[in-house]
Amino acid sequence: MRNIKFIKFIVLSSFVFISATSCTNLDEEALDGTIQSEDQGGTVDTGAFLATAYNGLREFQNQGNMFAFSEMSTDALVGPTRGGDWDDNGAWRQMHTLTWDPVHVHVRDTWNILLSNVYNCNQVINNNASASNITQARFLRAFYYYNVIDLFGQTPYRGTDLKSDAKVYTRAEATNYVISELEAILPALPARVAGDASVANKDAAYFLLAKLYLNKGVFTAASPQGPYTFSAADMTKVVSYVDAISSSLAPAYWDNFKPNNNTSPEILFSSKNIRSGSGGGIQSRWRMCQHYNQTPGGWNGFATVAEYYNRFNAADSRLKYSDAGTVAAFGNPAGFQVGQQYAPGGVKPLEDRNGRPLVFTPSVTMITSGTTLETAGIRAEKYVPDAVDLGAPENDYVFFRYADALLMKAEAITRGGSGSIGTILTDLATRANVTPAPATLEGIYAERGRELWWEGWRRNDMIRFGKYLGARELKTNVSDPKYLLLPIPSAALLNPNLKQNPGY
Repeated sequence: MRNIKFIKFIVLSSFVFISATSCTNLDEEALDGTIQSEDQGGTVDTGAFLATAYNGLREFQNQGNMFAFSEMSTDALVGPTRGGDWDDNGAWRQMHTLTWDPVHVHVRDTWNILLSNVYNCNQVINNNASASNITQARFLRAFYYYNVIDLFGQTPYRGTDLKSDAKVYTRAEATNYVISELEAILPALPARVAGDASVANKDAAYFLLAKLYLNKGVFTAASPQGPYTFSAADMTKVVSYVDAISSSLAPAYWDNFKPNNNTSPEILFSSKNIRSGSGGGIQSRWRMCQHYNQTPGGWNGFATVAEYYNRFNAADSRLKYSDAGTVAAFGNPAGFQVGQQYAPGGVKPLEDRNGRPLVFTPSVTMITSGTTLETAGIRAEKYVPDAVDLGAPENDYVFFRYADALLMKAEAITRGGSGSIGTILTDLATRANVTPAPATLEGIYAERGRELWWEGWRRNDMIRFGKYLGARELKTNVSDPKYLLLPIPSAALLNPNLKQNPGY
């Protein structure tokens, strides 16, 4: 067996050790600063590293980091300071108002999570794993790299020389590399297994390729702020990859978010959760918004913004989900919650901790106080809570959905790609019980906001459509274009091949 190298990432006098069985310490350092290498000895358990790379997907289930930058930095989600709660040195308010800096805790942790999982994938790819495991690791690495490209632009990578600082792809180079990787592994990827989209598969690769080609005009632009050129050839690639997906829409929208959502034919790639105790991360999707006195009890933090909520038709079934079982167990529907909230059974009105009616109001400010401290803001549950086990729910976390793929196709055709939109917008509208969106870029942008709310795509969409920097309800100024990318964490710049993103 050849000698295996184990990388230590060293920032200042601290060390970050990455192993197959323990989490990266994300609290102190940033990866890909100054490095050393040393002999690890023995063999690498590539199966364990692959499992760790899959487990890393659960980091997207948490309310911070990748999810927060993708949603809270937009018009969809806000994390107001509530008296002494949820301030965190302004971290959440800085996200929503686009005022973060290179030492922001979630900037550092997002960088570390993504690159530590690239490392886990590389351990599988470079250490004589089975062909199947290498193919899966290459797909997962492409997914993690996609997020680095989208959020940070510059993308560190390593070849066989483990003694030197990581080299760095430009944003355009990384985009082209990830496309080539996905296209190379497509023939070896298995078909998606019905009832379990948690394993790398052809449909997931088709989806990610469509997402890359759709955003190629943004990712390869000379400047992050554009201008963006969406070539007809790239848009036709989007259409062809979406057409290659073997899937269908679920009969009902909420089938994608219930505890048994693995049965939905629409989910193309997910992170699998089971009630054995390994599925706890997804509970943040109801805890982060719910009031302390609700069921499930929450942390009384995040809310949606009224201007975003008001873009839905009142009859839109995507707004909320409720049936007899939901009301009996929780008292309130899943989805957006506004107005009086109820105890399980749906009859007894709830109160806040001061005995006032628990009535969620659309109005919310970045710093709340007074009598509306606990009630300001419309709350939401994107996933239907699992009444069997709220702490370890069975809901799989959805990354790629066929509805998103269809909307990508419609957008690509509208931007000049070959093909026909056909019944895409009508099919989505019929399922949602609303009038179809216009087959225009503005209509498709609005429909993406309604169909994909809080699924981690809003920032990406707003940038591609030129909406991200503009003023909105709780961000009254036009933001500096530097915020189209996150800064490279300060500590990571110990690697001389990394340069700070413009403006920071």
